[in-house]
Amino acid sequence: MKNKKEIIEYCMTYPTVYEDYPFDENWALIRHVTNKKSFVCVYERNKKLYINLKCDPNESDLLRRIYKDLTPGYHMNKEHWNTIEIGGDVPDDALIEMIQHSYDLTKPKIKIKGGV
Repeated sequence: MKNKKEIIEYCMTYPTVYEDYPFDENWALIRHVTNKKSFVCVYERNKKLYINLKCDPNESDLLRRIYKDLTPGYHMNKEHWNTIEIGGDVPDDALIEMIQHSYDLTKPKIKIKGGV
């Protein structure tokens, strides 16, 4: 994925999500329809393209040591979010896995009636 449009198009293939621009046209959020939580934030800063993704804190630390272009989340909770520079050293297959992980972490929880 090389540009903002490709990233957004890929993210929109996930079920029950929508594209949102709550700040301005530069900041695209992809959110779950039901709980409105965002799992992707795509934006440009300093003429570079970035994506913010939610991540399990234990995994974040490992990923930050593996990839130099993966850093604590810009304008996000640094423990739970990562920022990835698109076109950097994070390969597309790893980026796709991280998007899926972010989607799974933010999707609505299934409520069990009469549950434990």
